[in-house]
Amino acid sequence: MSAPQRLPVIFFGHGNPMNALADNVYTQGWRQICESFPKPRAVLCVSAHWYVPYTAVTAMQSPRTIHDFGGFPRELFEFQYPAPGSPEIAAEVGELLGSAVTLDESWGLDHGAWSVLCHCYPDADVPVVQLSIDETLTAQDHYRLGRSLAPLREQGILIVGSGNLVHNLHTYGWGRRVMEPYDWAVRFEQQAREWMLAGDHDPLINYEQLGKDAALSAPTPDHYLPLLYVLGAQLPGDQVTFPIEGVDGGSISMLTVQLG
Repeated sequence: MSAPQRLPVIFFGHGNPMNALADNVYTQGWRQICESFPKPRAVLCVSAHWYVPYTAVTAMQSPRTIHDFGGFPRELFEFQYPAPGSPEIAAEVGELLGSAVTLDESWGLDHGAWSVLCHCYPDADVPVVQLSIDETLTAQDHYRLGRSLAPLREQGILIVGSGNLVHNLHTYGWGRRVMEPYDWAVRFEQQAREWMLAGDHDPLINYEQLGKDAALSAPTPDHYLPLLYVLGAQLPGDQVTFPIEGVDGGSISMLTVQLG
């Protein structure tokens, strides 16, 4: 049997949970991206919505669908994404990251994972495990964890980060169907793209030192940090592309970053 093909590593801007039920340019793009390479053995997802004071990986056979939001239609709360888990893959992740990782039996799949993956793999036939974001670690630590995970890409596992490069709900245009992006959001995203294309990850790791545009774009770390796992998992020869673009509500970037 031939060795698995190296899979890309992808950061998805997941945006509004209602995208799970939508057919739009973002959801169509997510599906097309995942159709462009072989179906993985499993997906390892680092989601903005599992932000806790420890590092854990889901290790159950059948992860539950977590509806971790409020104020949305009943249809969204009734949505289920019954992808299997994989204790085997969870154990592989644990071996790569070391003894500090907890094998978790209680979490499941939050909407950072399933609102995107339900379009990538609508038959829910690819096992999914989630890795928590440990809020006690530094940005450099998160980047290093991403580097430790990179070997999984050679083993048929798709590493996914789900968050948003720009995510500011305080300035979000609630109820406004069309809203121009804020200047600071455009500037920060453009500068981040240039650094990624240049392979210069240091400014992105040290984003808290970048000034006002970064502070407005990432006022909390939860949605930003999944990007650092993806950048950490970059391998030599990976091409950097941005297959999906857009800003929702003026202050949520829907940018997708694909490496490889």
